[in-house]
Amino acid sequence: MRLGVLDVGSNTVHLLVVDAHHGAHPWPAHSEKVVLRLAEQIGPDGALTEGGADGLVKAVGMARAAADGLGAEDLLAFATSAVRDATNAADVLARVRDETGVRLEVLSGADEARMTFLAVRRWFGWSAGRLLAMDIGGGSLELAAGIDEHPDVAISLPLGAGRLSRERLAVDPAGTAPPSAEAVEELRAYVDAQLDPVVEQLSAVGWERPVATSKTFRMLARLAGAAPSGAGLWARRSLTRTGLRQVLGFIRHIPPAQLPELEGVSAQRAHQLLAGAVVAEAVMRRLDVDCVDICPWALREGVILRRLDQLAPM
Repeated sequence: MRLGVLDVGSNTVHLLVVDAHHGAHPWPAHSEKVVLRLAEQIGPDGALTEGGADGLVKAVGMARAAADGLGAEDLLAFATSAVRDATNAADVLARVRDETGVRLEVLSGADEARMTFLAVRRWFGWSAGRLLAMDIGGGSLELAAGIDEHPDVAISLPLGAGRLSRERLAVDPAGTAPPSAEAVEELRAYVDAQLDPVVEQLSAVGWERPVATSKTFRMLARLAGAAPSGAGLWARRSLTRTGLRQVLGFIRHIPPAQLPELEGVSAQRAHQLLAGAVVAEAVMRRLDVDCVDICPWALREGVILRRLDQLAPM
């Protein structure tokens, strides 16, 4: 079947169309995205602004038309922390439904962690043993660990790279000076405090193979020497804690406006890289992880796999 997946995240609205059937590898047929940065369009009252809602409706409508034009038999549409945290989420979702015909499912943070874990498990297989999965998004950090396809523990924390860049570092994407050393140290202390309640919980489950996914981890791994995207989906990539500390040590001195000049750094997410590196370093340090494997599959693939599991075998 041809399946469309619409991911409304904190940074982008991403449509992925795949060809797949029960038990098969989902092969991408089309991908397109619109950069909205919804998390940056939350007003002082916690509501998504009218401009943000307008942009979301337009992007969803365009994605729906593209999926229909490509012959998608089903469209799975979901939203994560930016919409989930908005105080006017119900009104925004109703408007999207009324004007585009698309019903956005708002995922809880724990569900994000579970479906990302499913994608990681399917990518690495049963031989990976007990898994630890880490995902740094724009609005939240997801952590999950377990031996099965459903993790024993699934946790979401408000430690997304975009959220922290905006709320804790006050990063201006066009800024000509990096955040101060004091601001970075305060962020590190804040992240550590947020991790305190979950470190013991995750450690009690344990793992044999720690895995990281998300654009943030992929950029950090590339800066630490991992293979570029041009090497293909199957190239093995990893990120060591030592390499991450070296990356963090030099990007903290680079102005946000210059970060996109680094090879492998997305222009749309460059200003979030420092906060993401602080979170990644804190997680690996607190969980005593020396190296993570980078998984190319994440939440979107988890949503696809869950849907395919519901189909009758061919």
